[in-house]
Order: sequence, then C-alpha cells, then structure tokens
Amino acid sequence: MAADVAVEAIRKTYGEVVAVDNVDLRVGDGEFFTLLGPSGSGKTTTLRVIAGFERPDTGRVRLGGREITNLPPYARDVNTVFQDYALFPHMTVAENVGYGLKVKGVARRSRNDQVAEVLRMVRLEGYGSRKPIQLSGGQRQRVALARSIVNRPQVLLLDEPLGALDLKLRQEMQVFLKSLQRELGMTFLYVTHDQEEALTMSDHVAVFNDGRIEQVGTPSEVYERPATEFVAGFVGTSNILERNGRRISVRPERVAINVSGEPGTVADVVFVGSFTRLLVDTDGGDRLTVVRPNDGSRVEPGTRVQVGWRDEDAYEISHQTPSQEAR
Repeated sequence: MAADVAVEAIRKTYGEVVAVDNVDLRVGDGEFFTLLGPSGSGKTTTLRVIAGFERPDTGRVRLGGREITNLPPYARDVNTVFQDYALFPHMTVAENVGYGLKVKGVARRSRNDQVAEVLRMVRLEGYGSRKPIQLSGGQRQRVALARSIVNRPQVLLLDEPLGALDLKLRQEMQVFLKSLQRELGMTFLYVTHDQEEALTMSDHVAVFNDGRIEQVGTPSEVYERPATEFVAGFVGTSNILERNGRRISVRPERVAINVSGEPGTVADVVFVGSFTRLLVDTDGGDRLTVVRPNDGSRVEPGTRVQVGWRDEDAYEISHQTPSQEAR
C-alpha cells in the first residue's frame, strides 16, 4: 500500500522539553491510522507537525510523495477536526459546512449541492438551517466532520474529537466514524489516549511514549503481541512476569483458574458487569489479574486456586522501551 503520509525522523522541542524524538511513521493510502498514547507522549505534536501548525526542528513530512515540511497549513491537502468543534456560532449548520467552499469561490448552487450531500453522509439531513447551539454534542461533532470533508482533503486529521462526549455517545460515534471513513475511502489519522477507541476503529495503531513510538501494528498485533512492557500495560491490562529468565506478558483473559499450574490465593474479587476481575497472589510472590465471564459461579476472597495459561498465550517482551535503549 502506498504511503499517503510519511513522517521521517521528526524531532520537535520546546526549550529543553523534547516533545517528539526522532519519529518515523508511514500511513497507507485509505487507512484509518491511530496515534495512541498518554498525555505528553508526543502524539498530538506529531499530528500538528503533519497539519503544519508546528514546524519540526529536524526531519521531513511527505504527503502523497510530495514534501510539505515547510508549507503553511492552508497549502496542505489536509483538514483537522478538533475536540472543541471550532464551529462559527453565528452561522447555520449549512453555512458552517460550506464556509471553506465559499472561501475557495465555489459557485452557490454547487456549494449547496455539496453541503447537502455531506450532511446526508453525516446523517444530518434537514439540520442545515439550525445554529450550533441548537444541536447536541454529537451533532456538533458531525457538523465539524462535515465541514472538514466537504472539500475532500487527501487526509483528515482528528485530534481527540470524541473526548468531550459521554461514554454511550462516544461509542456510537466510534462506529459512525469508521463507517464514514470506509464510505469516503479517505485516509484518517486519529489521535487518542483511549485504548478502546484505537482498538475499535483502527487499521493500524502507533503507540507513543515519551516522544517516541514504542510499537506499530494492527490492533490485534498490538494487543496480543506487545513489543514492550509499556505497550503491554497501556493497551489494556497485562500480567508482566519473569519466567525462566524471560520477561513475559499474559493477558488477564488468558489466565485460567483451577487448572494445572501455580498455586495461589484470591486476594480480591471485582464485579464489572459482564465479567469478574480476580486478583490472585501466587505462592511464588506474583499478583495476577484474572478475568472470568460471569457464569453464575462465585469465587470468594481467600479461596485457594491454581492458575495457569497456555504457552502460546505468553508473549516475551522487552524490559526496556525503545527510547530507553537508544539513550
């Protein structure tokens, strides 16, 4: 797959703070690609460098094979969707969506047709005459999306666009965004700190930490085969153990109880609705998190159990992060 976005050895500092440290990234044409990481990990700064809002100290950015490192934002074939929507409150929905087309000099009839089509795509037919204040948070976010895609940019950049929404609406918007991206066939580059969002929507995920990328892979690769201890702990929950001189990661749902394995004692039981989380202290000194579906059976704290897992469910990881190894 051809690279739609290529970031090459980007470094960005603010005084003595290194925000992005020698980041390389390739995003394929038509991909939903997510930059995932905690606050301050460099993901948003990387997105802003691609958008042109920040200029890197060193490195290059290419879009469709063309270098755009020194181009201003308006000269790049990208649009950005922000968490705060950034809608014009005095304009109607249709005026907000068509604003960029109007600035470009698109004729009114053509502009109206394009606005109507994109409002259909974001499921806001009939809302064109309303003002942003008359809309819900999810509807305002869809207006912001419509405004960003109406002129069909090569790449859409999304900076934590669902962060202000409640959980149910956020989950609905995750499904909507992925279906919209498929319908458009457009490259989406998405920034989030939410692991569920990244795993749910993405074709590929880049996990950021301390200004560097720890791992790039499909959601299943990043979850099932974490490359480092940071990835294992940040993307979901993982048990990190030392066995036979190897440092391994075992996901809680892969650990079984009352099978042939290591003896231990249940320290705590947490009911989470569809599943129960057990904390088990092994006789060898480890504390394991175990996830069990709620099948009606109960395990009480203090119960003696055996815990084990299949060899193929234990994945060897690096104790050090790539950023540590490079220093």
